Order: sequence, then structure tokens, then C-alpha cells
Amino acid sequence: MKAYNSESHYNTYKYQARRWVTKWGDLTCGQITQAMVQRHLLERRKISAYAANKELRYLRATWNYGVRLKLVSNNPTEGIEFFPVEKKVKHVPSAEDLDKVIACADRDTQDYLWVIRETMGRVGEINRLTWDDVDLQNQSVTLYTRKKKGGHLTPRRVPMTQQLFDVLKSRCENRDTSNPWVFWHRYWSRKQGRFVEGPYGDRKKVMKRLCKKAGVRYFRFHPIRHSGASIMDGNGVPMGAIQRILGHENRRTTEIYLHSMGDSERDAMRVFEQARQKSPHFPHTGT
Repeated sequence: MKAYNSESHYNTYKYQARRWVTKWGDLTCGQITQAMVQRHLLERRKISAYAANKELRYLRATWNYGVRLKLVSNNPTEGIEFFPVEKKVKHVPSAEDLDKVIACADRDTQDYLWVIRETMGRVGEINRLTWDDVDLQNQSVTLYTRKKKGGHLTPRRVPMTQQLFDVLKSRCENRDTSNPWVFWHRYWSRKQGRFVEGPYGDRKKVMKRLCKKAGVRYFRFHPIRHSGASIMDGNGVPMGAIQRILGHENRRTTEIYLHSMGDSERDAMRVFEQARQKSPHFPHTGT
């Protein structure tokens, strides 16, 4: 059985596999040629180069796994190059934009956004948050993530800010004790053919609607983590502390989150400008 590094990794493989079965379900692995794979990737390229490259990575990994277990003799993705991708600077919402979005939300969604903002947790971590994970007495929250090698749930404790404490204390005092989750909803289950209660899932449409209502540039939940990390970095919080709060195993991953232009970069540019202006070749103009 193939090992998955995280819950999202497993879900991605599942969605990709469904697409492959729809396209090549009547063929054996040995009958799938490089030309077939290339045509499939060109179709995915119509969505984006990123989508096509992601498909190629998963196809290549799957066939390599089959070759390693001697289930197939060759990998038809070998020799296929990735499509060029134009990298863009990720949009990180400002604190002011976050305030505007939260102000436009209903009370339950406000609480949800505040918990994401004040813990800098991943959406999956907040969705699976239960009252057993909330320690109001010691003012800490335990978040569980699968973003670790092996895909096992790994806990980390995050201290509460006063805002987070106020939000969770209010929700706790007014909660439905029959439900263990901090955030839950009642929804129609197609599988069970009835209404059921359970934790939040992916709420893709919420942020698009709120950003439009607030009149700010669209962002999803994940950039809220980036925003919090940038604020801490800009105010001198040690990298190690930021890394532990975000739940990153790799320091480099934390550094990627820090999109703010820090004082060191600004100081460097001031030094550059001053040195340039002292140059005898600098075109001084009088008024």
C-alpha cells in the first residue's frame, strides 16, 4: 500500500486516481504510453501549467512506485518535462483587510476567522478542533495536523491571545454540549440520505463572498497564516518560536511564509542609496 504524507496528500491522490480511471480504466498500466500521458497533460495545461505539473508529479510517483514493486516494467512519464510556470508573489492580506472581512461576517463566521487568525492554524486543524483541545484554565489550544511525514496526527500547543480566549470562552458558555466540535454544522449527507451534524469541511465560497462584501482583494483562509507570521517576524519574534506556532518541521518552510519587507532589507536599501549619492558620478541637480 502506498504511504501518504498527509490527509491532503491522500485526498489529492484520490481525486487524481479517479480522473485516471475515467480516462484509462479499460487499459492495463503497460498499455498506457508516453504519448497518451502527454496528451492528457496538454489537456490539464488548459487549466494551468501548475495543474499539469502537479498531475505529472503524481503520475510519475505512482509509476515509480509500481516499478519499484515490479508491478510494471517501465514509467511512461520518464523524459516528459514540466511546463514552465510564472511564479507570482502571493497576496498576503493586511491586518486592516482582515478586520474589514471579519466585520462583514455573521457571528459564527467571525468566531471562526478569529480562531484561525489568533492561532495561525491550518483550516483542517481548526475544523477538527474539539472542546477537549481547548484549555481555558491554562489558556492554550492544542491543534492536530497531518502535515508530517507518515500522515499521523501530531499535536502542538498554541498559547491563547486575549482575543482568542474571549472568543472561545463565549462559545464554550453558549455551546451545544451534545457536539464535541468547536465549529460544527448541520448538513445534508448524500451517502446517508438525511441531515447529519458534523465538523466544518472546506468552506471555499465563504471568503469569496466576504472579500467582495468588504471591498478587499480576494484571499482564502491559508494566507491568514502568512499574515500572522509576517506580523510576528516584523516585530522581532524569533524564527524558532514562529516555526513552532505554525507547526513547521522545516525552518525553510517558515521563511517562505514571511513575505513582509523587513527592516533589514529597508536598511540595506538606505545604505545603497546613501552610498550611490556620495558617488562623484551621481547626477546632482540644483533647484
